[in-house]
Amino acid sequence: MAKTLQKSVITCDMEGRIETFGDGSEKMFGYTKAEVIGKKRVSLFSPGQVVLQHVPQWLATASKDGEYAGRTVFLRKNGEPFAADIRITPTFKDGVQVGFCGVTEELDLDPKEAMPEVSLMTKILTWLVITRAPFLTAIIVPILIGAAWVATLGLADPFPWGKFWLALFAGISMHVAANTFNDYFDWKSGSDPANNDYFLPYSGGSRSIELGLVSEKSLFTVGSLALLASAALGGLLAMQSGLGVLVFGALGAFFTYFYTAPPLRLAARRGLGELAVGLSFGPLAVAGTVYALTGAVTLADFLAGVPIGLLTIAILWINQFPDEESDKATGKHNLVVVLGKQRARWGYVLLLVAAFGLAAYWTLITGVFPFGALLILGGLPIAIQASRVILREYAERSLVRANVATIQLHAVAGLLMAAGILWSEPIQRLLGL
Repeated sequence: MAKTLQKSVITCDMEGRIETFGDGSEKMFGYTKAEVIGKKRVSLFSPGQVVLQHVPQWLATASKDGEYAGRTVFLRKNGEPFAADIRITPTFKDGVQVGFCGVTEELDLDPKEAMPEVSLMTKILTWLVITRAPFLTAIIVPILIGAAWVATLGLADPFPWGKFWLALFAGISMHVAANTFNDYFDWKSGSDPANNDYFLPYSGGSRSIELGLVSEKSLFTVGSLALLASAALGGLLAMQSGLGVLVFGALGAFFTYFYTAPPLRLAARRGLGELAVGLSFGPLAVAGTVYALTGAVTLADFLAGVPIGLLTIAILWINQFPDEESDKATGKHNLVVVLGKQRARWGYVLLLVAAFGLAAYWTLITGVFPFGALLILGGLPIAIQASRVILREYAERSLVRANVATIQLHAVAGLLMAAGILWSEPIQRLLGL
């Protein structure tokens, strides 16, 4: 039986934010109370892959059964691993669970013998977290809209499937680069380390460096390789469709890197970040897809990307709400910081009104969009619900429901718009128009 060396007691709220940190905890982990109380989460002390695979299960067991007890490996401030027994119990206030209490006993045992097993699925999930893969729909959807636009308007016959796949993977690679550069530079600037109020995984970045899933150097390397991959695919497209592909690619690369990279750091410059995101994931993505597939582009092709671009800004906008204080403290003056949450909530509503309103206007009034584009309005119920939440709960943790809904809104409305454009003629025949 392993000998106990020292003991630690830590309490946290339901999201893992540290509330108390005993003297034994300071000695064991190497942090001071001032460094962690109210500023860090208990995930700080565990290897990242243990956090991904095991910690949620441990907490769920503690809440359900009243206790979880097991053996694991923790990390000191200097990165040194050590073996420990952990006992987790729920804490309550007025009969309602408000957090957890973790009692850790360091053991005289080789950490390798105490390390919980990490599955292959968790190793795969690690890279999904690092690249923020679930958010890649932000680029996939506008590319699908552009492809549907080309197919429906007969801009390329037969449909150029080879070019489509090149454009899709070039866009995905560039988005991976944007995600990883964003995390890297937000960490280097101090914006992410200062943020303890984020809604994981909806705001505050991937936290992959904080969790120890990847080093700063490796994260920058991932971003650079993804950008190079996008450039290579773009080069192949340029040889087939024209040098205009390189113009779209250069604009995308500029926004990808300088969104959070100094000296421009567009995300910190009073609306330039929101504009960069809206253009990149809206008009530039849709029109760039059209050009990649056809070798030509018109104003209408750019307009086709405006509604989805506005919905992408809405995702960014609402995800900035929980990050407001840390963004303000680190000089990241996005529009939510500039306006303040109370006024910025109306900006979110205006983005949704503009997205649906412009789609309807360019379909019904000007006829620029095929009739089926009106299917985007199928996202209105989600938009209304998200708007109700943000208007009432903009300063509460329950706002996370609207963060989730906004991501769903982007995907649902965008895919409906793409499908509606693609099937515009059958829809009109069905309606007798």
